Amino acid sequence: MEIAIRTIGNSKGVVLPKPLLAQVGLDDQVTASVVVENGNIVLSKPAKHARAGWAAAAAALAAKGGDVPLMDGFGNESDAELEW
Repeated sequence: MEIAIRTIGNSKGVVLPKPLLAQVGLDDQVTASVVVENGNIVLSKPAKHARAGWAAAAAALAAKGGDVPLMDGFGNESDAELEW
């Protein structure tokens, strides 16, 4: 498949057909990662952040009451005796 390279202001751009993006899972993405490898432009899904979704998962767990401590009264009472 060949795609036209279009002039957009002082830059160049391409329009990728939706079926092509769907084949690689980019059809619902807002952003993509782009790199040049061995003279080729490679477009891929952006890397997920290490803690992506954690806040929503914690809120869902708390809503179900799943965030209660497993052990009660487990503290560091003896820390007061330590010398730093």
